[in-house]
Amino acid sequence: MPASPSPSRFAGLDGLRAIAVGLVLIYHLFPGAGVHSGLVGVDVFFVVSGFLITSLMLRPSTHSLGYRMLDFWRRRARRLLPALAVALTVCASVAWAIGGDVLVGIGRQLLGASTFSYNWVALAGGSDYFAATEPELFRNVWSLAVEEQFYLLWPLLLPLLLVVLRARWLLVAFAIVAAGASAWWMSVLVGEGAVTRAYFGTDSHAFGLLLGIALAFALRDMPDRAWMHSSAARVGGFAIGMLGIGLIVVAALQPGHPAGSGFPGTLLLASVGSLLSILAGVLPGSWFGRAVDVQPLRWIGDRSYGIYLWHWPLLVLVLAATGQGVSAGAAGVPVLSGWVTLVLAVVIAAVSFRMLETPVRRLGLRRSLRAIGARFKRNPLTRFATLSALVAALLALGGTTAAVAMAPPMTTAEATILAGQKALKNRTAKPAPHPEPTPTAIDGNQITAVGDSVMLASAPALYERFPGAFVDAKVSRSSWKGPGIIDALAASGALRQHVVVALGTNGSIDRRVLQKMADEVGPNRDLVLVNAYAPRDWIPGVNAELQAFASVRSGVVVADWSGAIAPHEDLLAGDRIHPGAAGGRIFAEVVEKGIRDSEAERAARPHRTPEPMGY
Repeated sequence: MPASPSPSRFAGLDGLRAIAVGLVLIYHLFPGAGVHSGLVGVDVFFVVSGFLITSLMLRPSTHSLGYRMLDFWRRRARRLLPALAVALTVCASVAWAIGGDVLVGIGRQLLGASTFSYNWVALAGGSDYFAATEPELFRNVWSLAVEEQFYLLWPLLLPLLLVVLRARWLLVAFAIVAAGASAWWMSVLVGEGAVTRAYFGTDSHAFGLLLGIALAFALRDMPDRAWMHSSAARVGGFAIGMLGIGLIVVAALQPGHPAGSGFPGTLLLASVGSLLSILAGVLPGSWFGRAVDVQPLRWIGDRSYGIYLWHWPLLVLVLAATGQGVSAGAAGVPVLSGWVTLVLAVVIAAVSFRMLETPVRRLGLRRSLRAIGARFKRNPLTRFATLSALVAALLALGGTTAAVAMAPPMTTAEATILAGQKALKNRTAKPAPHPEPTPTAIDGNQITAVGDSVMLASAPALYERFPGAFVDAKVSRSSWKGPGIIDALAASGALRQHVVVALGTNGSIDRRVLQKMADEVGPNRDLVLVNAYAPRDWIPGVNAELQAFASVRSGVVVADWSGAIAPHEDLLAGDRIHPGAAGGRIFAEVVEKGIRDSEAERAARPHRTPEPMGY
C-alpha cells in the first residue's frame, strides 16, 4: 500500500468509528446492557485519529511546510469548531432553563470545552470522572481536548522526527516505545489512586494515538505487491480484521470498576484490536474494509463526531429535566430516557452534519457567512428561515451567558457532603473504649461508624440521634479500606460495642473483606452492615453479598438503607445517592434499627462463637 498517495477515504475507518461511538452510547445510555467498559470506544477513536492524521500528513506535497501546517489546522477548525459551538451554546441554554445541579461549574466547563483544554481544566478543578457528585454537562469533551492537543503538537513534531529518524523502522519503534511509556505512566498514576488524572491526562492516555501513528509509519511507502490482491491474502486480512473487532468487543465487555483497576489493560486491548482492524481495512482490495463500511455503519461513522458530541449533554439534560440523577455509566438511567437521548443525538447530529458541518467544510467559514447573507436576497420564506436561525443563535448565546451567571456554587450532593464534613470537624466526642452496654440501651458512646460519602452526608443526623458517636466517613471510600480502619481502632482500644459499616456505594464487596472486618470486630461486639442504594450496576450484588454473609455469621446484621430510602428518592441529592437532611435522618433510623436487631441477636445467642470462614 503506497501510503503517500493514500486514497481520500480509508476503507473500514467509517465502520470502525460507528462501532466506537456505538460502544460509548451503550455504555452511557443503556448501562444495564452489560457493556461495562464501553468507554473503550474513546480509545478506538484515538487509534483511528493517530493513524488517519499521520497518514494524511505523510502525503507528498508541493506546498511549503508552513503552508501545510496552517492548512491542516484550518481544516481541523472547519471540521470541529462549528458543531462544537452550536452544541455548547444550545445545551448551556437548555441547562439554564432547567436550572439546579446541571449548572454547577458550567463556566469552567465552557472554558475548557471552547479552548480544547477540558481535561486539564477539569483536573485543576478537582473533577472526578468516576464519581457522581457533579453532573458535568460537557464531561465527554475531555477526549476532544486530548485529540485537539495532539492535532496542535503533532504537525510541529512530525517534520523533526522525519529528519532525525529517517528509517521507517526507527519511526515505528519510536512511536511504540512512546506508547509503552504512556501506558506505563497511566499504570503508575492508577497505582497511586489518581485514576481521573490517569484517564484524563494527555500524557498518560496518549498510547492509542501513538499506536495509530506507529501503524501509519509502518505502512508508509509500502509497495503494492501482487500477493496482497490474492484470495488468500484477502481471507487472511478479513480474519485479522474480525479478530480486531473481537478484541474491541471483549475489552468493552470487561467488568467495570470505579477504581480503574482495568487501566491501562482494557484500554490497550481495545487499542490493539483497533490496530488490527485498521490494518485489515486499508490493505489493497480488502474484503474486511468494504464489509465494515456497509450501510448504515458508514452513515453513522460519518456523523460519529456529532453523535458523540451531543449524546452526553443531552443525557444529562434529559435526566435533569425528569428529576433523575446523573453519573458516568450509571446503572440507573431509565430505558426510556436512554432511547429519547439516542434519538435526539442521532437526529441533531444528522441535521448538523448536513446543514452546518458539511457546508463549512466545503466552503470555509467566511464563504459560509457570505452564503447566509445571500439567502436574504431570496424569497421571503428563505429569508424568514435564515432570520429565525440567526435569532435562535443570539438566544443561545444569551442563554449561555445567563447559565454562567446563575450557576450555583455546588451541587446538592456536594452540599450534603460538606455538611457532613463540617459535622465531623465540629464533633466533640473522641474515640475511646467504653463499658459493655445494657441490651436495651443505645448510647452514642457505644457506637463506632465507618463509612463512605453516604454516611458522611448523614453525619449530622447520626450525631443528632447518637450524641457521642464516633463517625469515620470519607468520600469515595471502598469496602477494601474497612478492615484496616477497624483494625487500627481495635489496636488502639477505641473500637466500641456497636460497629456500623456502610461501605457498599463505591464498588463490589468481597466476602474475604467482610470476613476480615467481622474477625477484627470480634465475638464480643456487634457488626451492623448498612446496605447500599445508588444508581450503580454493582449495588444489587453488594446488597446480596451483605445479606448472605449476615445470614451465616453470628453477631452480624444488615441495616436496610436501600429498602428504607427507595420510596423517598426525593430526599436524596440530585445524584440519587447522597441524602439531604431528611434523608440523613432516615439513615440514622436505619442504623438504630440495625443496632437494635444486633442486640436482639446477641440476646438470643448469649454464648456466641466465631463462625468458620466461608459460607
